[in-house]
Amino acid sequence: MSKIPVTVVVPVKNEEPNMVRCLDRLTGFDQVMVIDSKSTDKTAQIALEYGAEVHQFDWNGQFPKKRNWVLRNLNIKNEWVLFLDADEYMTDEFIEELKVAINRPEYNGYWIVFVNYFMGKQLKHGDPFKKLPLFRVGKGEYERINEDSWSHLDMEVHEHPIVEGKVGEFKSHIIHNDFKGLEHYIGKHNAYSTWEARRYMTLLQTGFEGLNKRQKFKYRLLETGWLPFVYFVGSYLLKMGFLDGKEGYYFARFKSNYFLQIQTKIKEFRKI
Repeated sequence: MSKIPVTVVVPVKNEEPNMVRCLDRLTGFDQVMVIDSKSTDKTAQIALEYGAEVHQFDWNGQFPKKRNWVLRNLNIKNEWVLFLDADEYMTDEFIEELKVAINRPEYNGYWIVFVNYFMGKQLKHGDPFKKLPLFRVGKGEYERINEDSWSHLDMEVHEHPIVEGKVGEFKSHIIHNDFKGLEHYIGKHNAYSTWEARRYMTLLQTGFEGLNKRQKFKYRLLETGWLPFVYFVGSYLLKMGFLDGKEGYYFARFKSNYFLQIQTKIKEFRKI
């Protein structure tokens, strides 16, 4: 059978617990690139065993970061590129829809809703996890944020792809399930909250132009101090996260605490 003409890019660092589950579902794709940030575990070895291309990325602290570096520097063989994290797993339904979607000439990209797992349980309610990881090569790139002097993250985490032309949305989903546990989840979001706080401090100097409505609303709530409360009420109560049981409660609390971390770090930076 012919391979699916899509290049799947998997940015990684020390993702050994997730690699096999992720790559098992990518054997039918024409090109799989694993972009490694010098992992110290068996991440790269597993990728090579699956026949993936392994490229090492050493960030110099300036633009471009990992995903845009791939788009600008590596040989992407196909018209479409899909960026997939190691803790994200394709379903059969998603792959079948993908085969059809890439042949629709009117679209240059697609939004995808992810099925999120937390503490081993699928969350069916609350704030949906959605992003735009699939687009035509040459029609999209991740937004550039002026962060050369303060960022410590080598990959676009909160940056969104800017895609030319019409963008559609998938009906099927990708599974998001990180098997590293709560310690990793908390540590990761601690790093992300520092990035968010530093970005906010930079935006105070440069202005908030160019942000989408959701981002502007988030930063307005950060300024008022209401964001953690508003998120918890919106996700857990209004969007019925409580129907996911104790895991839904813990997820909403952790996420609202993430916004509390951003707020308090901003206060600390203002005193420096």
